[in-house]
Amino acid sequence: MASQRRHLVRDFNRYITCSMCRGYLIKPTAVTECLHTFCKSCIVQHFEESNECPECGIQVHETNPLEMLRLDKTLEEIIFKLVPGLREKEEQQEMDFWKKNKSKTNGEADSPRSKKARLSDKEEDEGEKGGDYHRSDPQIAICLDCLRNNGQSGESIVKGLMKKFIRCSTRVTVGTIKKFLCLKLNLPSSYELDVLCNGEIMGKDHTLEFIYRTRWRLQGDSAYPMVLEYRPRIDFG
Repeated sequence: MASQRRHLVRDFNRYITCSMCRGYLIKPTAVTECLHTFCKSCIVQHFEESNECPECGIQVHETNPLEMLRLDKTLEEIIFKLVPGLREKEEQQEMDFWKKNKSKTNGEADSPRSKKARLSDKEEDEGEKGGDYHRSDPQIAICLDCLRNNGQSGESIVKGLMKKFIRCSTRVTVGTIKKFLCLKLNLPSSYELDVLCNGEIMGKDHTLEFIYRTRWRLQGDSAYPMVLEYRPRIDFG
């Protein structure tokens, strides 16, 4: 009986590494137009500056290439099975990141993930039955501040929030934040608001995690919570 050849991880490296960072694909995300796959953080950052695929140069979308991205969970599981210890390493790095930043608010030193890790399977199942669907999501503290410009159209109906400090999932998008603001300010859901970070208008599909990593961290690690400013939409015509 012929012996079977044993495959090494390096035999598959070209299929499971990101061409942008040259590391293993983390949260592998495919561009639906051409199916080239990159780390989620790599391709999202790239699309902030360009709307072309970094691999083949195809124009992904005229205005918002982020809409053409899809997370490949199947490939993610394959990579974690092929590369020993990669899943644990990534989970530990994520825990360390959130633990470092959560300790700066409310005296908390534990991330949601580290708290979840201490729960028994029974407790976790009971929590899911109770409807706490976001407990395992990493959380972030943000400040929603009203940006005022003298004489700006619509300023009279856009007020500051009574409670401007909130905590929510890092997966929340700017579009959801806008809906929240309209609800709290008694504005029509169709009312147009701009949401800014560091003076830059954020896209409706940007997540809080993305904004924190690519915009707010420029302020330095001591700048916490993250401040998002809002104002009536300005039409630059």
